[in-house]
Amino acid sequence: MRTALIHVLTLLLWGLTLTYLAALGLFIIGQFGLFGAQKDPLAGVFLIPLGLPWNRMIDGFPETLWPWLAALAPLLNILLVALLRRGLSRSA
Repeated sequence: MRTALIHVLTLLLWGLTLTYLAALGLFIIGQFGLFGAQKDPLAGVFLIPLGLPWNRMIDGFPETLWPWLAALAPLLNILLVALLRRGLSRSA
């Protein structure tokens, strides 16, 4: 049972990481207008669900940092899944 949970967490970790990298790429391309794309103020919309609940706490920071903190918020979820997977695999 524990090894099945570790495998599920591994898949979740890889899925979150790949989804985050894709969303971050779209954010950077849309934010700076790279590769001939128009600048889009909603370029980071795909990062919002990946960063929940942490991106709900960004309001306490200066507004100029909000896009960058929202871009980094999903890393906390990836870190938590990685630590949970590591803790379970060590105790197995």
